[in-house]
Amino acid sequence: MDKLFNSNWLIRLTALLLAVALFFYVQSENDSTRSTPSDQQADVIEDVKLEVYYDDENLIVSGLPETVNVGIEGPTPIVLREKLAKDYKVFVDLNSLLIGEHRVTIQTENFSEKLQVTLYPPAVNISIEEKVTKEFRVEPEINARQIKEGYVLKSMIVEPRYVFVTGAKSVIDSINYVKASIKAEDGITQSFEQQSNVKVLDRDLNKLDVAIQPESVKINVEIDEYNREIPLTLKQTGQLLESVTINELSLNQESVKVSGPQSVVDLLNEIVVEFDLSKLTESGDYEAKIQKLESPMKLSNEAVTIHADLTVVEEDIEEETAEVPIPDGNADEE
Repeated sequence: MDKLFNSNWLIRLTALLLAVALFFYVQSENDSTRSTPSDQQADVIEDVKLEVYYDDENLIVSGLPETVNVGIEGPTPIVLREKLAKDYKVFVDLNSLLIGEHRVTIQTENFSEKLQVTLYPPAVNISIEEKVTKEFRVEPEINARQIKEGYVLKSMIVEPRYVFVTGAKSVIDSINYVKASIKAEDGITQSFEQQSNVKVLDRDLNKLDVAIQPESVKINVEIDEYNREIPLTLKQTGQLLESVTINELSLNQESVKVSGPQSVVDLLNEIVVEFDLSKLTESGDYEAKIQKLESPMKLSNEAVTIHADLTVVEEDIEEETAEVPIPDGNADEE
């Protein structure tokens, strides 16, 4: 028995058991230290408005988020009370900062001292610039493919023609376009007016973060049928009377307006006006029909006036003298 207790194996076994027991004891203590007591709670308040203090009449600040998330940890009753009461504040104070680039720490106010507060994000990079207001002319725009074939855009008038754009100086300097777009269904055939929002864009057509006054404008859109003035050509037909000589024949108009699809109207070089010369009997004005066109082309007027300057020769008329009986003076009186 003494040999057993004095053996090296017994000593080694006892040491191992003590080491294992010590390990589990220390591990248990560490876990106990890290664990949150049952009356503690951690929570996150999302989308808390970030308040900003600065000279907003003369400066523009960019880079700030509109909201932040706030993590709170502490006694459960206090955590629940903070979430319900919402009398806390999250803010940045920029009044002491100059124009330029800065990294600012987001601050909190009115949270219980018994809470551990963590902000997401805790700090942000910002840019402070001079606020600038500049006047720009508004350019209206419309998708020409929305206009029905045979119709054209005559004009677009914007009211008011100019707007005031306010923003950071660097942003104002990058403005390339100030536009108001027409939104309409396909197949436009009539004039109309529309209230449209103004867009401010850079050279790459990116929308810029600026304030616009007024934000919308009225656009008067004038739509008309496509038309062109086509020259008229007088074509003489029929036989002139032998007694009539033409000094001059002239049309009261040199051209006529033709409306219709552009692809068809643009093929016309002239339009013929036929006139029968046999109708000419004296100088004056005569009406003549304009050559009819295929549908859907239309003429502004279907007839023209022809002024004729003529010389008319009167035919010789032989006067026949009728023999009249002469009364006989020697006739017997009754």
